Amino acid sequence: MKHDIKDKKLADMGARRIEWAGRDMPVLANIAKDFAKTKPLKGVKVAACLHVTSETANLMKTLKAGGADVMLCASNPLSTQDDVAASLVVNDGIPVFAIKGEDHDTYYSHIRAVLEAKPQITMDDGADLVSMLHSDLKSLLPHVIGGTEETTTGVIRLKAMAQKKILAYPIVAVNDSETKHLFDNRYGTGQSTLDGIMRATNRLFAGSTVVVCGYGWCGRGIARRASGMGAKVVVTEIDPIKGLEAAMDGYAVMPIKEAAKVGDFFITVTGDINVIAKESFKVMKDGAIVCNSGHFNAEIDIPALEKLSSKKTVLRDFVEEYVMKDGRRIMLLGEGRLINLASAEGHPAQVMDMSFANQALGAEYIIKHAKKLPKDVITIPREVDREIASRKLTALGISIDTLTPEQEKYLASWEMGT
Repeated sequence: MKHDIKDKKLADMGARRIEWAGRDMPVLANIAKDFAKTKPLKGVKVAACLHVTSETANLMKTLKAGGADVMLCASNPLSTQDDVAASLVVNDGIPVFAIKGEDHDTYYSHIRAVLEAKPQITMDDGADLVSMLHSDLKSLLPHVIGGTEETTTGVIRLKAMAQKKILAYPIVAVNDSETKHLFDNRYGTGQSTLDGIMRATNRLFAGSTVVVCGYGWCGRGIARRASGMGAKVVVTEIDPIKGLEAAMDGYAVMPIKEAAKVGDFFITVTGDINVIAKESFKVMKDGAIVCNSGHFNAEIDIPALEKLSSKKTVLRDFVEEYVMKDGRRIMLLGEGRLINLASAEGHPAQVMDMSFANQALGAEYIIKHAKKLPKDVITIPREVDREIASRKLTALGISIDTLTPEQEKYLASWEMGT
């Protein structure tokens, strides 16, 4: 079995980590039991480009239980947990191509490795698999019947491809499911981003000014948790509705050129490029800490930061100090990559339980309906979304009401008024 990981000897530790995460993923565990009985993915090759974490490992095991032939590579050079990668190879017989800290060329060689196995389903986190398939490996496209996409950034890229009629097969936008973005993006990113910053810096949030660039679901989660820890939160936005919402939620809202002057911590979560750029670096405080929790490090204009600096020093793991020519110091965390995965462990298993339930059921949905689906970005049917939520409530021991026949009739009628 081909693979490329750091060290097989890490497998035992990885297995314990995977088991620990699995305890908090009851929805995915239930799906795995169902898959083991029905084998909806029997004989299907699945190429997954995801963060190689303990939670992802439980998804891979679920897909394998459903009969899939799974291959996994990393969706970010710094997000791999090497012991988890080792366990999947040694204990589960799943080919993994991922090493924490891999360079640019290795990263793309790993993506190529899983694609050259001629998958029928792609499972993406940022659309790098799809991008390579549609550019360098077009000859493999006839083998693919569909795919899934986990992130906001990836969905943006895929929708652009679909608009230009370039997308060659249907892709389920897992990120657009309510049981994904309302929970994973808000609660998962909110908690894990601050966790990553604290692990990297050991700095105090209370009394500090935290600038959150972007007020989507990820930005909302980060702002809320930073505020809860005593920080003064500033939000920057380009959408007037989101800007207004942030103001109504109690945060200061201003352009980045103004926020750059007052921030102690800067966190980008927009999915766009150069959100923090040259003009911002020129006015930041001495000691400002800059990081990203969006999918790609392009949100921070790192080349501009390097040009403005006279010296760069690694002060701690995942902390690079750039000394500006005027003597100010700016700290870049995790090379500008996803800080929650670079220096921490990513989202808690409780929220990934729902996200990966969407991935698993999304793959099953593709197998059942691929021939009828358009070559476009599609959303999992709402009834599947609601089923995931219902399973999660059951696992948490929470009950909710159901409509009475009278209530159902009222909601479906137009005759009954006041």
